[in-house]
Amino acid sequence: MSATSPTVVPSFRSRIGCDARSGYYAAPRRYRIHLALSCPRSLQIAVTHSLLGLGDTLPVTLLPAVPDAPGGGYQALRPLYEASWHQHPGSAVAPVLSDGWTGRIVSTHAPDILRDLTRWFGGHGPDLHPRGAEKAIEGVGRLCEQGITATAQRAGQSDGDSAARDTAMATLLRALDVLEWRFASQEYVLGGELSLADVQLWVTLVQLDTVHRHHLDAAAVHRITDHPYLWAYARRLAAHPAFGSRLDLDGIARRHHAHCQGREAAGAAVQIVDWAAYARWEAWEPVRQPG
Repeated sequence: MSATSPTVVPSFRSRIGCDARSGYYAAPRRYRIHLALSCPRSLQIAVTHSLLGLGDTLPVTLLPAVPDAPGGGYQALRPLYEASWHQHPGSAVAPVLSDGWTGRIVSTHAPDILRDLTRWFGGHGPDLHPRGAEKAIEGVGRLCEQGITATAQRAGQSDGDSAARDTAMATLLRALDVLEWRFASQEYVLGGELSLADVQLWVTLVQLDTVHRHHLDAAAVHRITDHPYLWAYARRLAAHPAFGSRLDLDGIARRHHAHCQGREAAGAAVQIVDWAAYARWEAWEPVRQPG
């Protein structure tokens, strides 16, 4: 069985606005992002933050790869949660966008955080969320979550009937086939320009290879590998500093083993991409305790 999700907690979903009347408006160094790079949603935000060159505008606090509090949360984030929700009934999980002026959480919802980064803080970086592409980006997000991640988890479950696992595997391969066909004729998911859809897909492929394949047999992994355009795309983006430099492969492995509740299958020995060749870290500021 693939890695389990952390305990479900209430979601904070305020948004960054464009002016003072919105409450949370864009201001340099007002906000801070708290990330665990072993978490796929945090990794998406980290890559986007790097692509937009927000190091001087939006500080980042890096958290340990494996949560250190009951329920899959982080002790360091507890003050922010408690300041934002009286007697917060759950774990203090990442990612978190916090407001330094109020000491409270703005958002824990990764898709909203990504959109706000690109809209209000990305003026000098690439246009990762171009107007008119909203539905297309959301569609790729659903394909990643439902067509790849969820089906890979079901296909790798050690319990349940084999027919259900076969159905999940077929669904996963259809999703990969759609992407393979797309990359046979274009450079990026939406065409000729990099977008948030590429960040979402790339992180999904990292998870597929570094986490979910451990629960699939060698034959299934071979069928996943048989998408040369798709995996060439994954390698090409991994060579981009904003992508490969944010890979914490050791952290992903430790988080996976901390949550994994099933025995790994033969697929564990069949690596698709040599991610370590691209994981060249660029220093971010040291971890600081929030609060």
